[in-house]
Amino acid sequence: MRKLVYYVASTLDGFIAAPDGSPDFFGLEPDLAAHIAAHWPQTLPTFTHPQFGVENPQGRFDALVMGRATYDPALKIGISSPYAHLRQYVFSRSLPPSTDPEVEIVAGDPVEFMRALKREPGGNIWLCGGGQLAGQLLPEVDELVLKLNPVLVGSGVPLASRGFEPHRFALVESLPLASGTVVLRYTRPEPA
Repeated sequence: MRKLVYYVASTLDGFIAAPDGSPDFFGLEPDLAAHIAAHWPQTLPTFTHPQFGVENPQGRFDALVMGRATYDPALKIGISSPYAHLRQYVFSRSLPPSTDPEVEIVAGDPVEFMRALKREPGGNIWLCGGGQLAGQLLPEVDELVLKLNPVLVGSGVPLASRGFEPHRFALVESLPLASGTVVLRYTRPEPA
């Protein structure tokens, strides 16, 4: 079965964006950019591939899911398919159906949709953001990859917006970068 992988940048205090939804304060240090281009090239927007030296990105994903707030910045600059190299599913109850064949607008229940998508043949699915969608899909997340940035912000969009309900993950990899960012990879432990 396909896995849902939540791959995201986070602050030390657990925020993935500023209160206005902007992730711009994170910046992109050269060592992190090189790591992403080498190991996670599919997570770079298609229009940025030339600047990162990425051609025909291969990897573990063939689809991604994102919330409306994560999709909006691309729409605002006239890009309807920010990750044209992947099948894209955008969860929104207010957007009209997409005219782009690579983007599907999903108005239904994210958990039911994800369970069905995971049963389909294909590669893994990237949970691109944001915090509200991640909160809804947290029970379906099989792997969590955090680019933990050495910054505290105090408030913003949380990693996963949901009520108190602990979900345990097991650390399987830790990669500290010279710039201070640590890439942490967790998996959901197998039930005992």
